[in-house]
Amino acid sequence: QVQLVESGGGLVQAGGSLRLSCAASGSIFSINVMGYYRQAPGKQRELVASITSGGSTNYADSVKGRFTISRDNAKNTVYLQMNSLKPEDTAVYYCNADIIRQITMIKGSYWGQGTQVTVSS
Repeated sequence: QVQLVESGGGLVQAGGSLRLSCAASGSIFSINVMGYYRQAPGKQRELVASITSGGSTNYADSVKGRFTISRDNAKNTVYLQMNSLKPEDTAVYYCNADIIRQITMIKGSYWGQGTQVTVSS
């Protein structure tokens, strides 16, 4: 059993900051890529940022320079620091991780429960 539990999110005014956290737990052998996606009402889910176990990062053009993704491999946790938030950042944010499970060594893609981020103008 593998779980991704998200925390953070909420309501913030434009220009403000929020920090999301996502912790993976369970029968984990290793985690490769961890990242955050978001889905706004009526839109497709899109990649916001991702980070490999080695620390290589990738960002959507719309968040470059404002969002920072980081991870603590010892804690199997990924963080998304969101600064200079805009109303268009309003969405449900989902954590995602590519995890190899213990014993079976099967790789799978796992999702968190999602957390709402609302940015008011």
